[in-house]
Formats: sequence, C-alpha cells, structure tokens
Amino acid sequence: MAGEQCCSNPPTLNPSAGVGHVEKFGGLDSYLTGSPHSNLAVLLISDVFGYEAPNLRNLADKIAAAGYYVVVPDFFNGEPFDPQNTNRPFPEWIKDHGVVKGVEDAKPVVEALKSKGISAIGAVGFCWGAKVVVELAKPKLIQVGVLLHPSFVTVEDINAVDIPIGIRGAEKDQISPPELIKKFEEVLSAKQPVVGFDFLSFNLLLPAIIHH
Repeated sequence: MAGEQCCSNPPTLNPSAGVGHVEKFGGLDSYLTGSPHSNLAVLLISDVFGYEAPNLRNLADKIAAAGYYVVVPDFFNGEPFDPQNTNRPFPEWIKDHGVVKGVEDAKPVVEALKSKGISAIGAVGFCWGAKVVVELAKPKLIQVGVLLHPSFVTVEDINAVDIPIGIRGAEKDQISPPELIKKFEEVLSAKQPVVGFDFLSFNLLLPAIIHH
C-alpha cells in the first residue's frame, strides 16, 4: 500500500462488471472468467478495495482471453475497505481482514482449482494481495507469481520464495519504496534466472514453465 495516496482515490465498485460471472468457489464468492476446461489457472488477489473493482475484472477477462481460467475471490466477505466509512478506519478494518486470514482463505481456492484438473496455477497480487501471493509461493502452492505495488512484503519473504516471480513496484510508495524493490531484485537475481521475470511476459512464461 502506497500510504494515504493509495486510499485517496478508491475505484467505483461494480458487482456486474466484466463478462464473467460470480459464484461460490473454494468457499468464497468469486468472479470467474475464461474457459472452465483450461488446465491453466490464474488467481487474482485484489488490493483492499476488493473483487468488484472494474479494472481488476477487466484484467481478469484479458488474462482469460489468453487461454487461462481466472478466479478473483472476495477475500473480504462483502466488506472491502471504504475510506469514507469513518466508523471503520483502516487500522480497525485490517484487524478483520489481515493477510494471515487471506492466506488461509486462499488455500481452499487453490485446492478447488486443483480438483478441477488444473495442472498449474499462477497468482497475481495487488498491494494487500501481493503478500498473500508470497505466502502461497513459499510452500509452492502456486507455480508462478506476480506482485504489483506490494505491501507488507519483506526481503526475508522474497528469500523464502523459490518459484518464478515477477515484481513491479510503484514509483512513489511509502510502504515498498523503490529502494526496497531494488533489494527484492537483488535477491531474485542471485537465484536461477527464471525466478525473476517481466509481468508483460507472464502469458508467455507460464506455459513455458509448465512444459519446461
């Protein structure tokens, strides 16, 4: 989370956005898009504003169009962070929607994907969601990960990841400043070359890893 700036311009949530549909998946209401017959899946994990953000669903649809089955779960159980709700400031809200709970909620989603015959799962996390991706990556519950303007992620976290992972930080970020992202890159560069990769190559890299 880039600090106050991150919450100053929240998206206008739209439960009907996207070409996919919402149903229970792994115990959570989830936006599903793409062919259910694909054996490649991408799990999109939102920032604190949740799974109804139109841009997030549009991205899910674009990834689905490349041949993936995409799942965007509601990790906040109908209560995304609302900066206008003065009765639930962020420090209070996050007590009920911490990363630890997010990781535990994500595990049944991963298992539900595997039960569908999915052979490989990539996960993309935004801000709050990036830490969830890291925690799924450590035990290799996913096969590839992408972190976008990550929050709460540490150098120790990145050291513990041994799957292909891509990281893109924000130019101005109080929580994960460019200096920290640079340290992440240094850790990744010391690993096998495939561990670090460009997000723009995600659609090409995932099948390459699977068939490596």
